[in-house]
Amino acid sequence: QVRLVESGGGLVQPGGSLRLSCLASGRTLSSCAMGWFRQAPGKEREFVASISWTGDSTHYADAVKGRFVISKDNAMNTGYLEMNSLKPEDTAVYYCAATLIALYGSPWSYEYEYWGQGTQVTVSS
Repeated sequence: QVRLVESGGGLVQPGGSLRLSCLASGRTLSSCAMGWFRQAPGKEREFVASISWTGDSTHYADAVKGRFVISKDNAMNTGYLEMNSLKPEDTAVYYCAATLIALYGSPWSYEYEYWGQGTQVTVSS
């Protein structure tokens, strides 16, 4: 079992930055690939970014490519999503997820066994 707890969400102005954290417990992150997803009001949950279990391979949704950076610190058992140049359309609840199976990461939510509770990100002036 892997328990995930996100933090770092909040209100930020357009063009600003936030860093989301995802603290894992129950199992070391070194054996997990991780992903970040988001869900805006009235919309389906969508893929944001993923990172392989080694940390060597990352993938991003087109909407965030060049602005967001996913990483993980195995020693701290924490994953991160650095979000820059934020736009109002980035407003959503952000979820981190972990998988012991899809070890190269995946854009598909059904391939992740473990999920955090979500953290709200609001981009508004």
